[in-house]
Amino acid sequence: MKYLIIGAGGTGGPLGAYLHRAGREVLLIARGQHLQAIQEEGLRLEKAWEEPEVLRIPSCDMEHCEEKADVIFVCVKGYSLEETIPFIRRTAAHGAAVIPILNLYGTGRRLQKELPDLLVTDGCIYISANRTAPGVLYMHGKIFRVVYGLPDHRTDHPLLQKVREDLNGAGIEALYSGNIEKDALQKFSYVSPMAACGQFYGVEAQAVQKPGVARDLFVQLIDEIQQLAEAMGIHYEQCLHEVNLHILSGLAPTASTSMQRDIQAGRPSEIDGLIYQVDRMAGELGISLPGYRMVAAELRRRGLH
Repeated sequence: MKYLIIGAGGTGGPLGAYLHRAGREVLLIARGQHLQAIQEEGLRLEKAWEEPEVLRIPSCDMEHCEEKADVIFVCVKGYSLEETIPFIRRTAAHGAAVIPILNLYGTGRRLQKELPDLLVTDGCIYISANRTAPGVLYMHGKIFRVVYGLPDHRTDHPLLQKVREDLNGAGIEALYSGNIEKDALQKFSYVSPMAACGQFYGVEAQAVQKPGVARDLFVQLIDEIQQLAEAMGIHYEQCLHEVNLHILSGLAPTASTSMQRDIQAGRPSEIDGLIYQVDRMAGELGISLPGYRMVAAELRRRGLH
């Protein structure tokens, strides 16, 4: 079974590296200096807890890829999603599965409308990693979990079962979900508040890991996502901020979100889908999320779009 991974940054890069190291057939899609470095020197994967490794993973850009794949992981930023659609149509083998694991909520349903003849899941990923130089990725913590599933909530598709087997065999915790909307929104309940809180205060994980105003806002925003979920008919048995504080405790103190890093570098960011979209959804559902309203108003005032 051949895996095609679109995007070789902090999500797609480690995903490809772990699968390649486990003997799976993988092709990484990258571009620019990052692609050149991977092709010439290999992908260097650095981790906070052990020695780095260099993996020679087959890679190319979208323009020159002639391969067909059985499983396509979409690991790009939300603002780059549209440009992947023609490429997916061209490279998907008959019966292929497309698994988007973006930060944004509901990406799979958007893709399914554009790719009606393909099997498209929704999905998300738990990982703290980023590109530090062309060809170099750094993992800040050991958490590495991929969640995916279908809108009909069935978990008996043989190809998706094989994906779970391959991911687990590669050392990646895989959940083939029977309620992907609920599971994906739970992931969003971490990444969205963390991005919002980090950008609002201009801080890294360490400021949120200890008591203070940053941590208080983080908890408030998580509680507001849980309120949003209830309005959408999604019910959680546990308190999401307790779950997410546990995840936060496992991060390196210097960890930050990709949205923060993109804004700091002057690049396009996912601020609309991670923050402003929550504010819009609250309005559509007729509920009040004062924390998100405050953060959205302030970030708009700073000219962040």
